[in-house]
Amino acid sequence: MRVTGLVISVHQLGATVRLEDGSLAALPESELNANRPAILRSFRRREPLSLEVERHARHAVAYLTREPRVEGKAATRLDSAFEQQMAAYLKSTEEWAPPDRPEPAERHFIRKKRRAAFFEARSKA
Repeated sequence: MRVTGLVISVHQLGATVRLEDGSLAALPESELNANRPAILRSFRRREPLSLEVERHARHAVAYLTREPRVEGKAATRLDSAFEQQMAAYLKSTEEWAPPDRPEPAERHFIRKKRRAAFFEARSKA
């Protein structure tokens, strides 16, 4: 049966989930290893997960539900306001690097290389 649950504990042998009806279920180690990022994110943020639960005699075992995958391209969220802000920021940073000089990262590495050569010369003397 499909329910939602909140991860309340993560340990070496899996995780423990509190289901929406208040009962507890175990997430096996194999499920934790296969979906570790999603489970840890749910644990840290206290966000519920969609789970498939199998009930055995006195205990329940939970597995993350497999959402149907969109054929072709993966589904993504697009926040156009955020994308516009990022584009404006990146455009403004272009002005920071003078066009007649090397890129900032390249200048940084040149300085590091000169400094390393200075210290090598000091240690040889």
